[in-house]
Amino acid sequence: MATGHTDPHRRERILAAALDLIAEEGVAGVSHRKIAARAQVPLGSMTYHFTGIDDLLLEAFTGYADQVVTLFEHHLTGAGTPDEAREAVTDLIHTLSEGARRDLVLTQELYTLAARHEPYRALCARWMRRSRTLLERHFDAATARRLDALIEGLTLHRALDDAPSDRALTREAVARITAAP
Repeated sequence: MATGHTDPHRRERILAAALDLIAEEGVAGVSHRKIAARAQVPLGSMTYHFTGIDDLLLEAFTGYADQVVTLFEHHLTGAGTPDEAREAVTDLIHTLSEGARRDLVLTQELYTLAARHEPYRALCARWMRRSRTLLERHFDAATARRLDALIEGLTLHRALDDAPSDRALTREAVARITAAP
């Protein structure tokens, strides 16, 4: 194994390995030893780079949340009209729900941690604020909040349903949420 001096990406590999293990075994199944083995780093690297498993998990989930926000940005940035924004949200829901099962598991594992532990709850709150801020470029604040919840719910339902709803139903749901009162 390379030393830290010749292995500048060790920390990133550890974080990626942690997320991969969480996706495969759940948070309860991860340990410093398993993560180090997956990342192909010495076990001592774990305590060199992180103060403990919670520090590592929080940073890994923060990186994951950043990736999802980047996906929101990617979909919403090009929309110039309300109709384009609605279509961008529809595309986002389908991208999220048809993506890797890994992402669905990571999101649910993070939500479970957030339900029990304040630092993860704060991370989720920051993530939701960032998502809503992007939605507020196109919709008022109250609509953005409802739309954010719709995105979460439809993504989960589409990902877990044996016969997920089609694009027309998603488009209609987005239109209903974003319609003027």
